[in-house]
Amino acid sequence: MYRWEITRTALEQRVFAIIRSDGYEGVTSTADTLIGAGINSLEISLTTPYALDAVATLRREAGPECIIGAGTVLDAASARAAIDAGALFLVSPALDAEVIRTGHRYGIPVFPGVATPTEMVRAMELGADALKLFPASAHDPSWLKDVRAALPQAPLLPTGGVTVKSAPEWIAAGAAACGMGSALTQGDKAAVAKRVSTLLQKLEAAGSASSP
Repeated sequence: MYRWEITRTALEQRVFAIIRSDGYEGVTSTADTLIGAGINSLEISLTTPYALDAVATLRREAGPECIIGAGTVLDAASARAAIDAGALFLVSPALDAEVIRTGHRYGIPVFPGVATPTEMVRAMELGADALKLFPASAHDPSWLKDVRAALPQAPLLPTGGVTVKSAPEWIAAGAAACGMGSALTQGDKAAVAKRVSTLLQKLEAAGSASSP
């Protein structure tokens, strides 16, 4: 797929799941639960031991509809390692030009972290495919709505502190998608499945309501 196709597919549910764990088994088990619940886009944080092995396994074993990316990508070396493992998108908590250049060199979209309008504009100038608003807990949806009044072209992805309750509010305010971690994964498989189903319905409704 082209970069724009990966970006569109990774964000089309208006949510991507962030997985951090204490090791490989925790990542793959959580990923299986989320995929079974209906989540198609997963970010595997490189803070997890053997995260790249998990990315490679999920790319081999998950269906073609699943988009597996790598998160907490801080430099060019990590970006290249994640791409070699099979990551289809890269996410960072910070804005680093070399991460963006490395991803784009190999046709992989990059979602760098931003916290201010100045950083948003800089990230777009560097060619970022979407912008991770981090931490979202430092703001609220009304702030994002105000920012997008001045920067309607900024595809923002609130991440960090987003909950099942607040995610639809972020989408209604104009976010392209939300990144969510433990807010999605807590509980057993039945609880996760119910939570994800409800969330996807609410996000779809919020996205439709916010469309011009």
